[in-house]
Amino acid sequence: MPGRFYLETPVVKIASWMGAASSGVNDPVRCNIAPGQEIIVCGPDRVLRHMRWGVIPVGRVNARGRPVLETIVNARSETVFGKSAYVGVGRALVPCDGWYEWTGAVRLKTAWRIRRRDGEMMAFAAITDEWTAPGGRVVPQVATVTCEPNRDVRD
Repeated sequence: MPGRFYLETPVVKIASWMGAASSGVNDPVRCNIAPGQEIIVCGPDRVLRHMRWGVIPVGRVNARGRPVLETIVNARSETVFGKSAYVGVGRALVPCDGWYEWTGAVRLKTAWRIRRRDGEMMAFAAITDEWTAPGGRVVPQVATVTCEPNRDVRD
């Protein structure tokens, strides 16, 4: 499950690869994209736009009736459309050049940079939603959809 990823491909090439309009999206090379940051997303309308990485499920409350602001960064493909937290979400693609996985003990972890063998770009499947922040600001948000790794990644 990617907790960080990177995108070094220029926006013009991303738009061409996805058959999308760039809609004024302009991003510099980003080598360490973290949850909570704005990322490039391509929705079903084939327009690139920015969204915040991490979905705050709408309508979730705790035992005291207060909103739960837990952020979901990765949604499991096996359960994504069966959980109430994801009711009404949209679908999208998140372009990337690769992601990071860590191995090892706590405080001694090694980051592994994972990418395609041919060096070409790829995209994560994603779900999208909107969250209304206190004060009324609407925040477009996205979470990547993950699955079990295939043999190429696992080995």
